[in-house]
Amino acid sequence: MRHDLNTKYYFINNFDTNNIDQQNKKTIIIYRNYGSKNINQSAILKFKNYCKNKNLKFFLSNNIKLAIKLGLDGAYIPSFNKEFNHLSYTYKKKFKLIGSAHNLKEIRIKELQKVEKIFLSSIFKRNKNYLGINKFKFLSSLTIKKVVVLGGITKKNVRSLKLLDKSEFAGISYFE
Repeated sequence: MRHDLNTKYYFINNFDTNNIDQQNKKTIIIYRNYGSKNINQSAILKFKNYCKNKNLKFFLSNNIKLAIKLGLDGAYIPSFNKEFNHLSYTYKKKFKLIGSAHNLKEIRIKELQKVEKIFLSSIFKRNKNYLGINKFKFLSSLTIKKVVVLGGITKKNVRSLKLLDKSEFAGISYFE
């Protein structure tokens, strides 16, 4: 398995063209700005158009309604979002929903939220959600959804993903 040929999800907090310019079309940009209460729609449209010109898909975190309204490629539902309002929304066929989970309960919630892929974390980053390789493998075997590796992935440890037999990963550290 060659990870440079697989889909990568890059979480960004601000519009930095230098890092975005270095990505290939197999990279999906996920904009998450949890620190700001005011959502700048014009900035999001600027992100969207820039990514579109670079042939990159662009997702918005934790605001499905706005992602649909602005015609984005999809939305990311973080693990702390347990809502189901979006199930009544209508959106285009190409619009994708993805979400993250840290344990079995959150995996089940993401399944009920009808996400296509579940980002399971944390694989390498030793935080309160640390899983490690064995627990990650066990939890990912408990869902039929496609699982994406998340948490502490760097250029140094990306080869360790071969142990998981997963073709997609997400993060921040890897891209910086």
